[in-house]
Amino acid sequence: MESPWYSKMASWEYDTIVALVTAALAAGNATVFRRSGNEYDAKPMNCITLHYGADDPLILEVEEGAVVANCVGPEGVKGIEARTLVAAALSRPLEGPSLQSHAVPGDRVVVALAGELPQAREAVAALMDQLVAAGVARDTIGLLRAECLEPTAARQSFKTPADPAGVCDAGLIEFDPATDADTAYLAADEEGRPLYLARPLVDADVVVAVGSWSYNAALGGRSLEGELWPTFSRHASRHDLLRCLAKRGRRALAAWRANMQEIAWQLGVATSLRLVAGRGNSLAAATFGLPDVAARQARAQAAAWSPKISGPAMLAICSLAHPQAGCMSLIRGVAAAARVTQPAGTICIASRLTEQPGLIFSRWRQGAPLEAIVREAIGTGDRALIADALQTRLFARAIGDRRLVLLSDLEEGQVEDLEFGYAATPEVVERLAHRSDSLVVLHEADQMFPRLA
Repeated sequence: MESPWYSKMASWEYDTIVALVTAALAAGNATVFRRSGNEYDAKPMNCITLHYGADDPLILEVEEGAVVANCVGPEGVKGIEARTLVAAALSRPLEGPSLQSHAVPGDRVVVALAGELPQAREAVAALMDQLVAAGVARDTIGLLRAECLEPTAARQSFKTPADPAGVCDAGLIEFDPATDADTAYLAADEEGRPLYLARPLVDADVVVAVGSWSYNAALGGRSLEGELWPTFSRHASRHDLLRCLAKRGRRALAAWRANMQEIAWQLGVATSLRLVAGRGNSLAAATFGLPDVAARQARAQAAAWSPKISGPAMLAICSLAHPQAGCMSLIRGVAAAARVTQPAGTICIASRLTEQPGLIFSRWRQGAPLEAIVREAIGTGDRALIADALQTRLFARAIGDRRLVLLSDLEEGQVEDLEFGYAATPEVVERLAHRSDSLVVLHEADQMFPRLA
């Protein structure tokens, strides 16, 4: 049997390599060793670890001299630390009175939980503690929760068998937008159409609106999530918003903002809690106050999700906050990466995606004209097809002429049918990074809104 390679080395060579490798590992650097005559040169490399939902993360090694931007969201807290963070925001807001000043004994208080929330159970526990401290009976506090407008992952449970705080003693009500009787007329929009809202919110003495503040690069900035409207309205209102977005794109957002502000004004919402997610499903910040004030402060706290990049790269490699989430998360990640990638560049999404795009998306990728199939989908009135058309329009706007490579749980044929590049193994992505002379890495790209400096 042939001797192993290291047995053929002189002892000084072996000792030298061991010393170099040990030093590199201690420094946390990836290193390439090259022999020149009787000397070994250690060439340092940029080494980035990217978690994407698999047991082992990607190790992206880029040679020295390559232009690299490594973008990571803000660090957050979990558990009791998250509860303390929210409690501090409620009791000592930067502007305006505390939560305890907004409610008095005897008030009917409803806490409106709009969609997915980071560290949801801890935030609700802090709210309940503050309201009870203000003299509001716990069993008179209603918790009303509504589905996300853009579902990305299974929502957190507010009550578990190990919940000693009794967060849900007052009961948690799931708002059903399909039940018209659960809504009440509140106002009319600029065109005279009625605006309906969940009846418990209309009947309450005090409404505490709780929502996340986040970015959605596919919509050009702010996410639709976290608002009362149309989250707590009828299915028809949700459907109308999606239809207008599919038909008009971002131009439809003006009407959404107008209705959102009208609802807040008519309802008299004076208390709003905004939660900013941190990386890894943590809570980075909480702001409280008047709706506009809380939103403005949350935007400032979310600055780390909108990093500035010195220039566009030829390659972007991204993970998703929810690796097994659906196509909307993928589209958001692609849109974020496209903002900092050359028009002829490559975007690589590393995830555990299993959901295939819909019929409209697939037809467009196979060559059907975008505007024609979007109009056709809208004309059917089918909600699923219209949502599919919206996703297709947003993706088409974002991707442009860029190439998309997918590392996912989809089969090779499924990916290639969409005219995307298929990464069979993590090593494919790692080789792309190693060969690139300009690279942007976006951790949890679907939550990011990067900008060029």
